[in-house]
Amino acid sequence: MSDAAIPEIPPVGRIAGVDFGTVRIGIAITDPERILASPLDNYNRRTQKLDRQYFEQLAREERIVLFVVGVPVHMSGAESGKSGEARKFGKWLGDITGIPIIYYDERFTSSIAKEMLGGLGLTKQKKKAKIDKLAAQILLTAYLENPTRAEAGLESLDD
Repeated sequence: MSDAAIPEIPPVGRIAGVDFGTVRIGIAITDPERILASPLDNYNRRTQKLDRQYFEQLAREERIVLFVVGVPVHMSGAESGKSGEARKFGKWLGDITGIPIIYYDERFTSSIAKEMLGGLGLTKQKKKAKIDKLAAQILLTAYLENPTRAEAGLESLDD
């Protein structure tokens, strides 16, 4: 486990789940009581300035109290090639918004989302437009169901 403690999180308030991607970022959000997680948006990354404006506005308008950033890890729990990028993004997100960040294992979220969308008869383009925010919803739902798994299996990510 990392030297950084899991942040103090207010008992009520919206949590946003983030499915990080270098091109597209899926975002899901809870209700203030944290009963349901719903897909919110797929954000197509642009420039650092525009990305910052988007996430600052998102945090402010939705009154987010915590971001759960998905970290892609291998089946063994070891860091993947994208893990460092997701952690770097999470640090940036926390720095610009001042909102605590928790990293959560996102294994299977995209494959579950693809499977869920597979039977709907959507075009490839429509699936692409939905997959990341659905993966973020799956990640956030997993966090709501088992928040103690945050950082579990991610020890190698915090070196």
